[in-house]
Amino acid sequence: MKISNNFFEIFPLPHGWAVDLGELDIRFRRLQQQFHPDRFASNSEIEKRRAVQMASLINQAYETLKNPLSRAQYLLQLEDYDAAQESHITSDNQFLMDQMLLREALADVKADAKSERALESLEIDAEEKYLHLQQQFAQQYDAGNLNKAFNTLGKMQFADKFVTEINQLKEQLEEF
Repeated sequence: MKISNNFFEIFPLPHGWAVDLGELDIRFRRLQQQFHPDRFASNSEIEKRRAVQMASLINQAYETLKNPLSRAQYLLQLEDYDAAQESHITSDNQFLMDQMLLREALADVKADAKSERALESLEIDAEEKYLHLQQQFAQQYDAGNLNKAFNTLGKMQFADKFVTEINQLKEQLEEF
């Protein structure tokens, strides 16, 4: 069986921002079982290698479509944008100023180990802003305004990294 290199076709799901994550999980598990390398243990070396490659492609497609930032990057890559670059910087000065303020707030939380409420508040704020950026990307992408979607992707990269840093700090504080 031949599997497409287009991640949406692998599962098959409609091409676009909106992905039914429950359906993605179901289809992923089904394909994972179908192409699991253990099922090909008694086959030829070529068939075994192909099963490993298929399983790897299925895993990569799943992880890409499941994650909002990766999905946005992938959608723009399909449109010939170099969207995987981490160095894409937004020129939105207000956004950059907000990011600096958020980082200062996170530094304050790190300095005061007793500030769990401040961290929770910062987490809620950061996740809301990230969700808003995802919605903004979806609207821009769906409207075919790929340049704006690309700029929003740059902001999403900042937001995703910030949410990750908050989660790492929470894990550190929980260890104490």
